[in-house]
Formats: sequence, C-alpha cells, structure tokens
Amino acid sequence: MLHIEEKKKEEIREKFTKYEIARILGARALQLSMNAPFLAKLDKKELEDINYDPFRIAEFEFYQGILPITVKRPMPKKGKDKVLEKTAEKKEEEKKVKEEKLEEKKEEQENYEARILKEVQDTEAMELAQPDDEAEVIETTAEEA
Repeated sequence: MLHIEEKKKEEIREKFTKYEIARILGARALQLSMNAPFLAKLDKKELEDINYDPFRIAEFEFYQGILPITVKRPMPKKGKDKVLEKTAEKKEEEKKVKEEKLEEKKEEQENYEARILKEVQDTEAMELAQPDDEAEVIETTAEEA
C-alpha cells in the first residue's frame, strides 16, 4: 500500500475543507479513469497493491502535493457590501468633521475681526492727514522762519 505521511496529511487538511478535498480527489480520480497520465511516480508493484484504483492514486498524488488543482474561495457578497457601506459611512463622517472644522475656523475669524474692529473703535483715532493740512503746516513753518 502507498505510504502517506501523517504530517503532510494534517498540513493539507488545514489548508482545505473536507468538501474541497472530496471534490479535488473526485475530479482527479475521474481524470485518471479516463487515462490521464500519473503525476506521481508509481512502481508496477505499488499499482498492483492498490488494484489500479484511480481514487487511491488521486489520494496519493493529492497528499504528496503534486496536483496542480487550486480552490477559489470568493468573498461573500454581503461581506463586501458591508465593507463598502462602512467605508462610505467613514467618508461621510470625515466630510462632516471637515465641514465642522471649517465652520469653526470661519466663526473664529469672524470673532477675531469683530474683536479687532471693536478695539479700533474704542481707541482714540487720529484724523488722517489731508493734503490741505500739509500745505498749512508748510506755510506756518515758513512764517516762523
């Protein structure tokens, strides 16, 4: 009988579910029963021990890690939708937070401007010099000299 190490069996059983293993072995056994070439090197004596059983040959090849068969495991559609909803919710929250910060900055700016305007109004203001005033200053200095 063909010898398969228990360590290899355990590694493969951790990798695949029992349903996936059954499907892979069934598919490979069908291929072998339709005269597909062996992927593992088996002596005539080993083949006679297992009575040329395609399932046993497929099992040996599978547990040796020789089979080029893979399993695709698609993500559940509900999981993807939930992930997309969560990312959309996060984006909306971030947008709201940014808008709130922008509003706060606008309020701070308006408060600052109002405070400055009030300070300016409360202080004594000097009149702005007009060109006529400068002419008067020049005339008075000329008279004094």
